[in-house]
Amino acid sequence: MQPQILIIGAGKSATVLIQYLQQNAVENNWYIVLADGNIQVAEQKWGNAKNGHAIGFDIENDVLRANHIQQASLIVSMLPAFLHIKVAKDCLRYAKPLFTASYVDDSMKALAPALQEKKLLFLCEMGLDPGIDHMSAMELIHRIQNKGGVITSFKSHCGGLIAPESDNNPWHYKISWNPRNIILAGKAGAVYLENGSIKEQGYPTLFHQTPIINIPSIGPLSYYPNRDSLTYIDTYHLNGVKDFVRTTLRHADFCIGWNAIIQLGLTSENLLNLQGKETIQDWFNLHLKKENFLDLYTQFMQNEIIQKQIQFLGFDETQIIPAECNKSNATILQWILEQKWKLSSADIDMVVMMHEISYELNNTIYEVKSSLVLKGTNADKTAMASTVGLPLAMGVCAYLKGEINLFGLHIPTHPIIYKPILKALAAVGIEFIETEK
Repeated sequence: MQPQILIIGAGKSATVLIQYLQQNAVENNWYIVLADGNIQVAEQKWGNAKNGHAIGFDIENDVLRANHIQQASLIVSMLPAFLHIKVAKDCLRYAKPLFTASYVDDSMKALAPALQEKKLLFLCEMGLDPGIDHMSAMELIHRIQNKGGVITSFKSHCGGLIAPESDNNPWHYKISWNPRNIILAGKAGAVYLENGSIKEQGYPTLFHQTPIINIPSIGPLSYYPNRDSLTYIDTYHLNGVKDFVRTTLRHADFCIGWNAIIQLGLTSENLLNLQGKETIQDWFNLHLKKENFLDLYTQFMQNEIIQKQIQFLGFDETQIIPAECNKSNATILQWILEQKWKLSSADIDMVVMMHEISYELNNTIYEVKSSLVLKGTNADKTAMASTVGLPLAMGVCAYLKGEINLFGLHIPTHPIIYKPILKALAAVGIEFIETEK
């Protein structure tokens, strides 16, 4: 029977995944059904490719969703993270393997015993970060451990940025992935290990005085700790390390400006009571007065970097805020940034990742740095879409070809998963440069 792949979600980050699977479907006689809530988007992404077709259906329609999942051999979910569980429960019910790029959350973890019982595979965190970071880190960790090295420090940094040749705004940033996640980045704070002690940082201080790291061929970038790093110490089998942190990379000026945005309360999700005819200027001035932020705003505007950034965002503009965007400061800010930080058609984005590992071997301390820099082609074929979509698509292909024969709830830390995918990524130019001293 011809395997049928159901891809649910045809958004921005799904483009490269769709194209890769289309090509492999023809070569391997697979069939693809591409589904999205917007049939026009699905049809546009599908194009004229063979071995499949596009459909539109509402993911909230339990009957339709279950029907499509029941007919498929394997499901790829490119939905927003909070919707994965709806798909996951149907996949469990009908014994269908599920592949996704999103984090494993508590609702997904709760399904793990049933997956073991049914000998069914759910493979998550198969994108860039999480995804390629796990695979490249574990390959390096296993290689060090196999030769007898004892790892004492692990730091992993990753960021989706704008390439230098397209960097033309004072934020040194443009949107290449989910804008909602950009607005809410860091809200949960961060927990990590430093010099053997657990460190916690709350949201208000996360972007204040961020450290600098030097990336080969790129130069200095800032970073801030990302969520709860400690949960990955067991995952990576690195108990006993003195340092363990996973971070997000940004330009140093971005962190300066974003710290001001946070301190001014512009990422607040508290509901607003706007009348529906306010301009950006009305909203911003009202907010500053209501929250007694006028003095703080004046203080921030004395910083030349922040002044240019705030002016670029146009908080003094008289454009009317659409009613659907005026729910909170966060939704208004997202609407503004989607205009101001939009990739132009010729813009090139950039993905940067670096692992820093220290280990001891034969009474000698070694430091390894493994880095990846990948640039996109244009606003459609972005480095972000490639690094999120390709490992997930390659995982699907490896599974259907019998190269991944695990079951249960997994992320790509096992050699059976990461070896074929890292090899496939290297074949398309996504590979790490390693230095050791």
